Amino acid sequence: MSWQAYVDSSLVGSGNVDKAAIFSKAGDSVWAASSGFTLSKEEITKIVESFTDKGDSSGFKQISANGFYVGGEKFVTLLAEGRSLYGKKGKEGIVIVQTTQALLIAHYPETVQPGAAANTVEQLADYLTGLGY
Repeated sequence: MSWQAYVDSSLVGSGNVDKAAIFSKAGDSVWAASSGFTLSKEEITKIVESFTDKGDSSGFKQISANGFYVGGEKFVTLLAEGRSLYGKKGKEGIVIVQTTQALLIAHYPETVQPGAAANTVEQLADYLTGLGY
C-alpha cells in the first residue's frame, strides 16, 4: 500500500479523521497528505522537537504548557506522553502519533468523538510499527 493510500483509506477513509498527513519521523519530508492539509516548517519542527527533547524546560513540557500549531491554527495540548500528542481547538482536534520511522498527523472535525479519532490513528501507528515503520 502506498503512503497516500494510508492517508486516504486508513485515516480519512475511516470517517473518524477529515484531514491527515504522514511525515518522516525527522519531519524533513512529507510522505503523503490530504489535499490542502499542510504544516509549516516551523510547526513540524516544534512537533518533532517535542518528541525528541523531553527535558524539564522543553519538549513535551513546553508543548503541554503552550500548545502547538497545525495548519496555522493553535491547539491546546490534551495529552503529551510516550509516542502520542493530542490537541484540541473547540470541538475539533489533532492526533499525532510517532512510529519507528514516521509521524502520523490527523485532524478530526467537531462531529467526531475524540476517542474514535485517537483509536484510528493509534491503530494505524501500531500496524506501521509492526511492519518496521
